[in-house]
Amino acid sequence: MTNTTKTKTLEIKLLDRELRVACPEEERGELLDAVAFLDKRMREIRDAGKIASVERIALMAALNITHELLGMKVGRGVDLSDFKRRMGSMQAAIDEALAEQDSLF
Repeated sequence: MTNTTKTKTLEIKLLDRELRVACPEEERGELLDAVAFLDKRMREIRDAGKIASVERIALMAALNITHELLGMKVGRGVDLSDFKRRMGSMQAAIDEALAEQDSLF
């Protein structure tokens, strides 16, 4: 079985710094969403005025996001992989219901 996933270089911008990252084509949208989310969080930290170094801002943003993620999984009893699976099941059910509706008309 061959891997047909194509990886492309994508130019992104975080806190006005340009970076190049490798990304599979099918994950481009998700990566751009992640970049926008991280850039927003980094700008919030920078604009608070307590940290000036871009590296420290990035580390604080990563630490804050990781803390929130772990809090979701442990503190609130949410298992992200289970959540994704359930969302996929719901999307499949919606797609099936819409396909049935289309066949009625």
